[in-house]
Amino acid sequence: MTTSWAKSGQRAGQNGREVNPGTLTIGELSRRTGISASNLRMWESRYGFPLALRLPSGHRRYPEEVVDSILRVKQRREVGVRLEAAITEVSQFAASPATSVWAELRERHPHLRPHRLRKSTLLALSWALEDECCARASSPWLFGAFQREKYYRRAEGRWRDLARTSRGTWALADFPDNVARPDAPFEVALPDGAPMHREWTLACLAEDFPAVLTAWEIPGQVGVVDRDRVFESVWSLEPEPVRDASRTLAHIVADAGCDTRAVLHDLDRMRVPEPHHRDLRRATDLFNRVVAYVEKVR
Repeated sequence: MTTSWAKSGQRAGQNGREVNPGTLTIGELSRRTGISASNLRMWESRYGFPLALRLPSGHRRYPEEVVDSILRVKQRREVGVRLEAAITEVSQFAASPATSVWAELRERHPHLRPHRLRKSTLLALSWALEDECCARASSPWLFGAFQREKYYRRAEGRWRDLARTSRGTWALADFPDNVARPDAPFEVALPDGAPMHREWTLACLAEDFPAVLTAWEIPGQVGVVDRDRVFESVWSLEPEPVRDASRTLAHIVADAGCDTRAVLHDLDRMRVPEPHHRDLRRATDLFNRVVAYVEKVR
């Protein structure tokens, strides 16, 4: 495994100083991640991760972004993933970040059962989650993907209210440009051809109320009345799907030119006790049944 940093060709100077003075010693990396220096050396020896720049003195130096990668490996280990598999998973994600929340959740969390929902039902589900997020989540990070600017403008008043209680809020759509407004979501312009143009997504990243809803618009609906457009949808109140969706969105937003380092920094520090995982999965299952009935009786 070779990180993009290692490929960049950085080298130490002849006097032993790094070209990039922002890199970390192995001791600093150990303190930041909670992984001992001996384990970090063992990981590098066995798995080629994390790959260090070597100074002429032989000392290791690591880029800042390695901290987030190691914390994610640590988090995957805590939920039972083998070390080698966790390192492979995290390294592959770093090399090629996901560009679709829908695809990411369907691949990583196959237990999430998809439902085909009309836009009117999906809208009600989004409102319910937004209200709960506003009422229960303590300083959450919020992401909303709206497909088109005109759909966001219809919801802009609600999202301005949500932004007032959040740590950071981003709205993604076919905006002409990125726009930052006071006391409002940061408007993120999606590039032409981005998979998110077909997706409807809400992610609330908070320890006390994690929630995600993502939906993919079924092709071939030309001429269908807007409220009757059909989306294949999944949602969850479990921390793991919410983290994965939020990480994907943070990378998409960063690629668009926005700073989401604070979100990525928080992601792997959020923990929910194991019994709560089971309760949240049950709540998600119940939510599935309710929404399925709502669609059936329409």
